[in-house]
Amino acid sequence: MSLDNITATTDYNAVCAFLYREARLLDDREWDEWLECYAPDATYWMPAWDDNDQPTEDPQSEISLIYYPDRSGLEDRVFRIKTERSGASTPEPRTSHAVQNVEVIEDRGDEMDVRYNFHTLNHRYKTTDQFFGTMFVTLRRADGGLLIAAKKIVLKNDYIRQVIDVYHV
Repeated sequence: MSLDNITATTDYNAVCAFLYREARLLDDREWDEWLECYAPDATYWMPAWDDNDQPTEDPQSEISLIYYPDRSGLEDRVFRIKTERSGASTPEPRTSHAVQNVEVIEDRGDEMDVRYNFHTLNHRYKTTDQFFGTMFVTLRRADGGLLIAAKKIVLKNDYIRQVIDVYHV
C-alpha cells in the first residue's frame, strides 16, 4: 500500500467517524456537542421539491424545508429545543440515525466534499416515522479535526406528516 493510500484511508476513516459521531450526538440529544460539529459560518440547507420533481436550487429565492445561512440559526433552533419553546419538539422524539455509502467526492486540502445516504427512524406519540435521503457535506479541516462548513440535505420522502427538524435528518 502506498503512502497516498494510507493517508486516503486514514482520512476516509476520520470522515466516517466524524459523520457517525454527529449522528450519535443527535440520537443522544447532545445538542451543544452537536453544534460544535459545525463551523461558525456553516450553511445548513434542506431544499424543497419543485413542480418538476427536482430539488430547489437557490435558498434565497426558492422554497426550502430548512435553511440557516450560518450556525447561529442552528444555535437558535437548539435553544428552542432545550428550553421547550418548540411545540414540534415537545416531547422530544427518540431517533436512530444510520449513515451509509460515505464517499469523498473531492478533496481540496483544507476542505473536502462528501456525499452519503441517511435513514432516520423517529418515534414520538406511539408512532415511528422514517426519513431518508442524501447528504452533501463540505468538511473543513480545522485544529486537527473536522468541522461541517456546509450541509445540503436532499430529503427523499414524498409525504411528511409533521414539521421536519434538524434531528429528523
